[in-house]
Amino acid sequence: MTRKQRRGVLIGLGVGILSIAAILMLFAFRQSIVFFHTPSDVAEHKIAPGVRFRLGGLVKDGSVERGAGTRVGFDVTDTFQSVPVTYEGILPDLFREGQGVVAEGVLGADGHFVADTVLAKHDETYMPPEVAKALQEKGVQLGKGATHPGGETGTQ
Repeated sequence: MTRKQRRGVLIGLGVGILSIAAILMLFAFRQSIVFFHTPSDVAEHKIAPGVRFRLGGLVKDGSVERGAGTRVGFDVTDTFQSVPVTYEGILPDLFREGQGVVAEGVLGADGHFVADTVLAKHDETYMPPEVAKALQEKGVQLGKGATHPGGETGTQ
């Protein structure tokens, strides 16, 4: 084998090993990547039941229902659509109706979202960036006295 052939084989092996490593990393990421969706996305059936994702929006006023123990039910809304959410655990201290929230979990076949993680905003002026962006894309005006094209008024 000539020097040129050995170099070609070595380069080929290097490219092959890097390709296999890249493919393995992509498969690992595919299992851990969690996408963000709004209640309108869920209502439009863009998400299949059983797929893990983040649901973001506002906690709908009057929807929080405390169950036995640490079980809590509430609705997440983008002011156009709402998705019922069930969460088993301790909610963040700043969780309350009318405030921004991101819940991570899976959607059941009945359209009910089962969350295993709930994140709430940390002060009265902050909203998770993906929630704010998604609401603004839907035409929702954020802030005190906020309105959306449907005419409802917010109470932030």
